[in-house]
Amino acid sequence: MMKRLSVLGVLMMLVAPLPALAIDAPRSAPVWQGASGTEAAVGGHDPVAYFSGSAIPGDPAISADFGGARYLFATMANRDAFLGDPARYLPAFGGHCGWAASEGRKAGGNPKVFRIEDGVLVLNCSPDAEAKWIAGLPGTRERATAWWAAEDK
Repeated sequence: MMKRLSVLGVLMMLVAPLPALAIDAPRSAPVWQGASGTEAAVGGHDPVAYFSGSAIPGDPAISADFGGARYLFATMANRDAFLGDPARYLPAFGGHCGWAASEGRKAGGNPKVFRIEDGVLVLNCSPDAEAKWIAGLPGTRERATAWWAAEDK
């Protein structure tokens, strides 16, 4: 009887919707969650997938809450990787546009305009902003980092 209950429990877990996992961690700055402030972080894209070179939309059924924001993932393996080391996958500047931060202001990051720089995900708000970010390196990164650290979010 106990063995049957264990098998039944495992089967129920496989077909039941997955709850969002949460990690409590203080954040010094709010994460960009769309103009409404209620969207998933990174425009609903899987933050781990960027490190394989792709901007892939996440699945709302595979999510995790971290630092006051909900992150979506394309696979359970990506969610597990994120939960194992969130700091590795979090976007710089809270997912706001890197170039705008280098100019001392906030603008929402576009999840399809991204770069991985020195192992860090950087979003920009447009291809034009991305070109300005790249043209100004390393100064744009240094200015954005300094402003973001000092800015009262």
